[in-house]
Amino acid sequence: MAAPAAAAEPQASGGPRPPVCLLVLGMAGSGKTTFVQRLTGHLHSQGSPPYVINLDPAVHEVPFLANIDIRDTVKYKEVMKQYGLGPNGGIVTSLNLFATRFDQVMKFIEKAQNMSKYVLIDTPGQIEVFTWSASGTIITEALASSFPTIVIYVMDTSRSTNPVTFMSNMLYACSILYKTKLPFIVVMNKTDIIDHSFAVEWMQDFEAFQDALNQETTYVSNLTRSMSLVLDEFYSSLRVVGVSAVLGTGLDELFVQVTSAAEEYEREYRPEYERLKKSLASAQSQQQKEQLERLQKDMGSVALDTGTATDGLSSARDPSDLILTRGTLDEEDEEADSDTDDIDHRVTEESREEPAFQNFMQESVAQYWKRNK
Repeated sequence: MAAPAAAAEPQASGGPRPPVCLLVLGMAGSGKTTFVQRLTGHLHSQGSPPYVINLDPAVHEVPFLANIDIRDTVKYKEVMKQYGLGPNGGIVTSLNLFATRFDQVMKFIEKAQNMSKYVLIDTPGQIEVFTWSASGTIITEALASSFPTIVIYVMDTSRSTNPVTFMSNMLYACSILYKTKLPFIVVMNKTDIIDHSFAVEWMQDFEAFQDALNQETTYVSNLTRSMSLVLDEFYSSLRVVGVSAVLGTGLDELFVQVTSAAEEYEREYRPEYERLKKSLASAQSQQQKEQLERLQKDMGSVALDTGTATDGLSSARDPSDLILTRGTLDEEDEEADSDTDDIDHRVTEESREEPAFQNFMQESVAQYWKRNK
């Protein structure tokens, strides 16, 4: 009963509980988009509509209603034409362009947190385009720094019956886990075709996987046998759920794992992100301090602190102030420091201005008559 109580703490603190972001990754053809569609329908049926984001710029149609669609912001084919790129280059560039405005997406998610408990993010089918690109890293870290974020790796169970293919999928999942450093769930999709129990057995029983590998005699099988020893620790803490995106089975177990992963984020990942934030802010503050010290050193005897500028006002004034007061500061100083207090300066200035004004009028009249002759 301790876990539900811990999960309820953010809500009991008074503020709205931040939504849980589910970042859905998967190989092309793994059923990733269909899985997002099924998740969306399931949450709507539970009375908890999710906030859905589509990040695949090359998809023709999405089978779900997306609150934010990258295709509304970036035209994939136009990007390809303008920059002379191929399909993968067009996807990467489209994601890069979208990532420059992802701060606006974060604001939309914050506004929707009172209405949606979950945010579903569907990524491009070319998984390496998102996982290993700069834009994918920016988007992932932006989400994880503000909201509980969980990576869901969708795996095609029917294509992983071969132990070598299975190991390739597991190695890729392991690389994503260590790249994102976030709570991780492996969703073995298409259990309506074949049950995922064989994969769970391979992960839990090393000997069973070795027996399956004995049927393979290639060099790759020997490499796979060696790599299986390395992944034992990875398997021990891995969350695995069998799901059928077509039939909708396994979703209840999936959300049990999602709740557990969200608690793990709050317990282990959020403190780390907060520590990184503080260290970054401290580094920026130190950098600004060093720049200010260098500036003071370069300026030499010029006082930058208004509290120590007692010799005059000019060092504490902006350039605009100096422009606006140019010609008046000196006159005020002359008036204050003048020793001829017994002279009426106003009368003296008027006596000087009268002849000058008369000369100006005479010249103006002469020019007028000259033009009208």
